[in-house]
Amino acid sequence: MKKLTVFLLVLIAMLQYRLWLGDGGIAELQELQDRIDKLTEESEKRRERNAALEADVRDLKEGTDAIEERARQELGMIKQGETFVQVIEMPKNKTNEPLPQLKPSERGEAAPEKAETPPSLRP
Repeated sequence: MKKLTVFLLVLIAMLQYRLWLGDGGIAELQELQDRIDKLTEESEKRRERNAALEADVRDLKEGTDAIEERARQELGMIKQGETFVQVIEMPKNKTNEPLPQLKPSERGEAAPEKAETPPSLRP
């Protein structure tokens, strides 16, 4: 009887090992569930992106507003009669004060030549 009890305990231990750590066990099941969750999330993001792209395609096919918006943003185009204004921010130093303006000679540029006074205007 004692041998039968030991045999059954060993058999139960082997089955438990296979259940928890073996192929198709609980650990592998958890890994597969995590992968399914990750793929489901990625799939949902792609569905949303596809819906946005479909809306863009529909807008481009049906109306001129989307085409005009793309031309303005991506190509920098303006309508006839409009004035283009570009705002350039001055670089700031670490103290958030505007940097001083450099003279042309300090920037590596040639200084503007002074116009000579014509001889007829000299005193």
